[in-house]
Amino acid sequence: MIDTVLVAEKTVVSAKGDGSVLDLSSAGNRVFLLTLDITNIIEQESFELSIFGSADGSAWDAKPLVSYPQQFYRGEYPMFLDLTAHPDVKFVRAHWDVARWGRGTETPMFEFGLNIREIPPEVFREAAAGAKAMA
Repeated sequence: MIDTVLVAEKTVVSAKGDGSVLDLSSAGNRVFLLTLDITNIIEQESFELSIFGSADGSAWDAKPLVSYPQQFYRGEYPMFLDLTAHPDVKFVRAHWDVARWGRGTETPMFEFGLNIREIPPEVFREAAAGAKAMA
């Protein structure tokens, strides 16, 4: 069962970048829970995080598998990553973009971490059904 870190806790970034590559080939399931934890920011900036997939760990798909909505605040943000429709994806990595506007320094600063945990498919189906019922 995969339960690990995609981006180390309290990683500080001030420019776009990529996290390390994670091999998911040992996963028993193809559904994962991502947890983005933004622990520090400065005002008037935005953070975008996407997850990209690869079959071989070196050639990456042009389109992300999932993307978080643009973030502006500290907090913990969960999201499902369902790879059942992507049987060729064996590796994933995080990519982030940051932007800053307004007064003060032009350099953005975000401190964050990203965890990934394999979950049973039935948990994902139950959560999706619950979300659909609430809509």
